[in-house]
Amino acid sequence: MKTMQELLGEIILLTNHIETDFPELYRFLDEKPMTIPISEKDSVDKETMNDYLDSLRQLLEYHLERHQSDKMLGGHLNNGSSIL
Repeated sequence: MKTMQELLGEIILLTNHIETDFPELYRFLDEKPMTIPISEKDSVDKETMNDYLDSLRQLLEYHLERHQSDKMLGGHLNNGSSIL
């Protein structure tokens, strides 16, 4: 498993990539904040950070797949018209 520093570095790089190249997706990151523990017993561990990184990757992957399928359909899904 990666170190905490490596995970944080990847999260930062991916978040910056999303912010720069996909601003329409970046706004959803505010709606999906990672829970920060408030008690001393709770902590953010490597597994939690790895799960968060995976969720960011899945969000971007879904966005890219959706964007690609919209292009293939000629953007009909985005402008409200039906292709049927």
